[in-house]
Amino acid sequence: MASDSLPMLRRQFATAWALTRHHLDGLTTAECLWRPAATGPHVRQRADGRWSADWPDHETYDLGPPSIAWSSWHIIFWWSMALDHNFGPGRLARDDVAWPGDADGVHAAIEQLHARWDSALDSVNLDAPSRWPFNDRTMADVIGWATVELAKNAAEIGYARFLYAVRPS
Repeated sequence: MASDSLPMLRRQFATAWALTRHHLDGLTTAECLWRPAATGPHVRQRADGRWSADWPDHETYDLGPPSIAWSSWHIIFWWSMALDHNFGPGRLARDDVAWPGDADGVHAAIEQLHARWDSALDSVNLDAPSRWPFNDRTMADVIGWATVELAKNAAEIGYARFLYAVRPS
């Protein structure tokens, strides 16, 4: 892939990042833990105090909508995995990634991941093979995929915040 593709990929990612920051601005823990429906992916506090996330075995609509806590955990999960497996030792597993427990922790974790991602892209080889989430594609594919994932999760958070704002009291 031409080296001039990285600026374009970074611009696209910056757009997804702006959307994410917009929907994270002013986010509260109450919003995170609110469930937009009786069913749907959510987080649960374990006996040891850590928060773990549901991992659905399918993605059909009858699963129900995710909570903001789950969608924010999902950002933290896939971004942590992509960084560790493509720019680090590749030892991180899903169960190693906990939800931070509150909105301030969500902000801090996602901001830190953004900073690490931005730094990693400074020296990325777009033609290099990726290791996660694809083992048969290039790093350019991973960057494009991360942009779509971030925009999708940001949209989920935004939509849930709209529903939370007009929920019956």
